[in-house]
Amino acid sequence: MTLNAKPDAVVQNTLELDSLLAASRALVEVELNNLLPPSGAAPEKVHQAIRWSVFAGGKRFRPALLLAIGQAFGAQINELIRTACAFEMIHTYSLIHDDLPAMDDDDLRRGRPTCHVRFDEATAILAGDALQTLAFHAIADDDRLEATTRIALISELARAAATPDGMVAGQALDMEAEARQVNGAQLEEIHRLKTGALIVGAVRCGAIIGHADEKELAAVTVYGSHLGLLFQITDDLLDITATAADLGKTPGKDVHARKATYPSLYGIEESREKAVNAHRAACDALEQIDRPTDVLHRIVDFILYRTG
Repeated sequence: MTLNAKPDAVVQNTLELDSLLAASRALVEVELNNLLPPSGAAPEKVHQAIRWSVFAGGKRFRPALLLAIGQAFGAQINELIRTACAFEMIHTYSLIHDDLPAMDDDDLRRGRPTCHVRFDEATAILAGDALQTLAFHAIADDDRLEATTRIALISELARAAATPDGMVAGQALDMEAEARQVNGAQLEEIHRLKTGALIVGAVRCGAIIGHADEKELAAVTVYGSHLGLLFQITDDLLDITATAADLGKTPGKDVHARKATYPSLYGIEESREKAVNAHRAACDALEQIDRPTDVLHRIVDFILYRTG
C-alpha cells in the first residue's frame, strides 16, 4: 500500500469525513469566538494576536477528534464543545511558541505570517500564555458538566500538555535531538510526547465526558496513541513531499534544522510502511470498543492519506 493511492472506499469515506470535519470546525469556531476576549478589549495587541493565531484556519483536528469520540460514547455536543475548544487553545498556544526564533524560527503558519512576525516576539509569547490559561478556564467554568468530571478533564489536559509525559516534554526532547542521531525508540518517544500526548488527551477527554468505563478508556487510549504516531509520521513525510501551498507552512524545515524525523532515520518507503502499521494498530484498537466507531475509522484513514 502507498500513501498516495487511495482505495475507492477510502476516497468515499474521506469525502464524507470532510463534511463532518467542516461541520465540527464550524461549531468549534463559533464557541471559540464566544470564549475568547474580543480583539478590541485591552490589551488590544495581545487579543488581536490571539485571534490572529486561533482563527488562522486549520482543520481543528484535535477538537473534532474529541467530539467524535464523545459522540461515539453518547455524549452531547453541548457537553463536549468547551473541552474541545480547550484542546484547540492549547494546540494553538504551542504553535505560537514553537514558531518563535528561540524554537523553530518559522515565519509562515497556515499560509500566513506567524504570530511573532505579524506582531512581535513579546506579544506572541503573551498570546500563547493567555491561550494556555484560557483553555483551563474554559473547562473549569463549564457548568454543563459535573464538578468531578471537570476536575478529571483538567487533569487530563494538564498531563497531555506539560511534563514529564506531555507535549512540552516532547518539544524539549525534539530540540535536544537536533543535529544528533537518535535511535528508533528515542524518536518514537519524542513524537509520543510532542504530538501524541495531546491527541491521546483529546480522545480520553471525549470518552470521559461520555462516561466510558475503564476497559473502554484503555482501548481509546491505545487508539489515540497509534493515531498520534500515524499523524506524526505523515507529518514528517509531508515536510519532504508537500508544497508550501499544501502545508500552509514552510516545507523542508525539518531537514534544514536537522530534526529527528521518521524519513531521516528510516527513509521514505520504510516510513510509509510504519504509517500503514500504525493505521492498522489504531483500527485494531477500535475493535475492542462496542460502540459506533465508523467515524473513528474514517479519521484513521483520513490521517493516513492526508496531503496537507
